[in-house]
Amino acid sequence: MSPLSSSLPSILSPTLELTCELIRRESVTPEDAGCQQLMIDRLKAIGFQITHLPYGDVENFWAIHGETGPTLCLAGHTDVVPTGDTHNWQHPPFEPTIEGDLIYGRGAADMKGSLAAMITAVENFVSDHPDHSGRIAFLITSDEEGVAVNGTVKVVEWLLERNEIPEWCLVGEPSSTKTVGDVIKNGRRGSLGGELIVKGIQGHVAYPQLADNPIHNIAPALTELSTEHWDQGNEFFPATSFQISNIQSGTGATNVIPGEANVLFNFRFSTEVTDQELKTRTEAILNKHKLNYQLTWNLSGVPFLTAEGALVEATIESIHEVTGTKTQLSTAGGTSDGRFIAPHGCQVIELGPVNATIHKVDECASITDIDGLSEIYQKIMEKLFT
Repeated sequence: MSPLSSSLPSILSPTLELTCELIRRESVTPEDAGCQQLMIDRLKAIGFQITHLPYGDVENFWAIHGETGPTLCLAGHTDVVPTGDTHNWQHPPFEPTIEGDLIYGRGAADMKGSLAAMITAVENFVSDHPDHSGRIAFLITSDEEGVAVNGTVKVVEWLLERNEIPEWCLVGEPSSTKTVGDVIKNGRRGSLGGELIVKGIQGHVAYPQLADNPIHNIAPALTELSTEHWDQGNEFFPATSFQISNIQSGTGATNVIPGEANVLFNFRFSTEVTDQELKTRTEAILNKHKLNYQLTWNLSGVPFLTAEGALVEATIESIHEVTGTKTQLSTAGGTSDGRFIAPHGCQVIELGPVNATIHKVDECASITDIDGLSEIYQKIMEKLFT
């Protein structure tokens, strides 16, 4: 273990000490930088069986403890987003710094604090209950913040081949809003992206009759798509949204009608509509406007929901017992790796630190929250397995 930074107090909790060790490793996606080996060493020491599952340049592992019964999978990622210009940081991104109740560093909230809490929670649980019922697993990847093609999705394929999909999955994504456990994610909306190319005929702006302006042609269709009522949502999900994220066209000259226009858009959709229905309705609108177009779809994930069940109940009760907080169930936010696990019948929730500073400069997390998270994770295991 490397020596502690002078910016840290001399006495740290086991969870906070491990958080610091993880932050020090510059695991910018898809790099792992030794984070997983640090976790594996701790898990091996308490009897976990480890399977390394590298794919391409991505490190993944599956770890399991226990012989029979239902499985609780603790899922997470060791990779972090790039820091950007480090001169904009008041605290070095890969040198953990403590000020008051906050620990600063890239990954403090997303999600090295959660990983540390998972490890110490399991260490304490196995020490107290060496012959626990059921099985506890870890599914860890270094490919969540990047393209996410060689990470969790590949491990899930491997689990499917072995018929080992867990009954429950607890993802350590930063779900909380103001204090740990005030919000947990019990589902996520689906994400469907589209890349639209509309063809026209390039020409001189003084002779529009000799050209065909794709910007003019696509504008009415985009207006209709952006004002379309896709669904009403339901008690768990807001209504499906359509957003245009990028439009590119033209040569840069004011006197040239462009030959094509390129549009990127995205649906965040509820369980009230399928990705195929969105594709069909979108293409019907484009066809109605008689556009000459090419459309490429990218389905990042379908919506999932864990409305009730043993995992949700155990999590709500554990949060209240540790923090006194009455938690709120939410499906808001972006996608997570839970989208790869939930479609196979697994109950999935996300519980982690406050997400206010994730992906920002001077990312930080509450020390009290990180230590409390370890207690919550341990209590969840106790409720499920004792």
